[in-house]
Amino acid sequence: MPSRNAGPAWSVDPGALMPQLLPRFLTGLRARLVIGFLIVVAIVLALMFATLPRLLDGYFAQQAREDLGRRSGEIRQLVISRLLLYQSAGVEAPRPILQPTEPLTVAPGLLESFGTSDEGYVFESARDIAQANVSITIAPDQEHASDIVYRLDVPLPDQHAQPGQQREQIVGDAYTFTFSDLYWSQSGAAAPQRLVTITLSNPFTYRAQTIETIVSVMGVAAAVALVAAVILSVLIANRLANPIHRLTGAARELSEGHLDTRVPPPGNSPEMNDLTAAFNAMAERVQDSIEFIRRDRDRSRDFLADVSHELRTPIAALRTFNELLTDGQVPDNATRQEFLEQSGQQIERLDWLASNLLELSKLDSGLVLLDLRPDDLRAVVENAVQQAQPSAERKGVHLAVHVPDEPLRQRHDPQRMGQVLGNLIGNAIKFTPAGGKVDISLEQKEGGIEFRVTDTGVGIDARELPYIFDRFYRGTQAIEPRATGSGLGLSIVRSIVEMHDGRVAVTSTPGVGTQVSVTLPADVSVSSPAPARA
Repeated sequence: MPSRNAGPAWSVDPGALMPQLLPRFLTGLRARLVIGFLIVVAIVLALMFATLPRLLDGYFAQQAREDLGRRSGEIRQLVISRLLLYQSAGVEAPRPILQPTEPLTVAPGLLESFGTSDEGYVFESARDIAQANVSITIAPDQEHASDIVYRLDVPLPDQHAQPGQQREQIVGDAYTFTFSDLYWSQSGAAAPQRLVTITLSNPFTYRAQTIETIVSVMGVAAAVALVAAVILSVLIANRLANPIHRLTGAARELSEGHLDTRVPPPGNSPEMNDLTAAFNAMAERVQDSIEFIRRDRDRSRDFLADVSHELRTPIAALRTFNELLTDGQVPDNATRQEFLEQSGQQIERLDWLASNLLELSKLDSGLVLLDLRPDDLRAVVENAVQQAQPSAERKGVHLAVHVPDEPLRQRHDPQRMGQVLGNLIGNAIKFTPAGGKVDISLEQKEGGIEFRVTDTGVGIDARELPYIFDRFYRGTQAIEPRATGSGLGLSIVRSIVEMHDGRVAVTSTPGVGTQVSVTLPADVSVSSPAPARA
């Protein structure tokens, strides 16, 4: 058995624990932007420190070699002047540079003229002009350049370096020139051209000190750049992250039910402006959807209540008739026949109500698609009038039809438009007393067509006009005929007309009559469900 004192067994996943151990400021977007920006700056500075000193070193070395070549030219002038001074010092004739012996040797006087001690001419030139080791060689001529007759090497000691100078292992380009040995011309022969070569090497330069100074200045500049980079990166990160944080806060408020939350565009970035606009559009649609769902929920609740109320009346009547007939409380056959007829009417009312409810439900849910055809609209009017004629004759209402003589073709669904006109004509007949008149007209309008159904009936009170298209609304202040029916006909009319991208308008005067106009555009869209309504 395990010990009672044994603690719980912990299983730690380092990969999952590391993000929790990191400070929050290292995991936020703002901090990551700052760190990323600093890493880029650090990489650039590191590359600069790694490459620039080498480039400077090569550049200064090349400058030192070029400077040695310039100094070699200055030494050349001094050497030529020394050779001229040496030759012209002869009493009767020029003194030879190279002795006429086999093999050739340098003249002793030339050695004395150049000087080989620390106080000699060449040493002074190396110290004051060349500032480097000086090497002078003399060859018989250009054809025998490798046969060195005389070499003078004068090293410059380190103690002659100026403060900050260092010895550099650099050899300058050899500077060669020819000099006429006039001694030989006294015998009538051409004076030979002695080849003199001057080479400077291992000079004292400020290259190392200059590079060190530049690197030090670069270090200070890099430190300043890092500080500036930190400040700028924080500012840039805030500028980039703040809009995202505002969007995050707005999304959180939106999820908590604050549907009116919007984010103002930051204005500093087209991408963030687009993102903010997309978020606001999404929030707008969410708000509209939620409000529509709420309104639809309320409508559904009211609809169910209205349906229950509408069904309760015929069901209660049927139950009453059934109980009276079942209990034998109606011995009179005429009365029983009347009850049976009343029951049949209530059953027909239930069937008609169920059919209209089903039709309206299909229209609102988008299950009904229009069958648009470019047919003659006069046929729709004629068919609707033909179907309503018997009802009008029974009530004594005159139907007048006004349609163009020429065909009026336009895209529409003949069956649905016939249903619209049937409902409108049926309502007009129902609310028009005997001897009245109902006019049905069809005419071309700018941008479409217009149906009009005008009656001389009881009219509608102005206070009721805004509600006549609501489901189950049958009026509260008009005369009794308006309270009959299911109150769904005009709702179906409006749904079908709106599916045709049209509109319905009603004008009415109590005691004078009512006019309902249906306007359809010339270009009806492809079949679509009826739009949602508040």
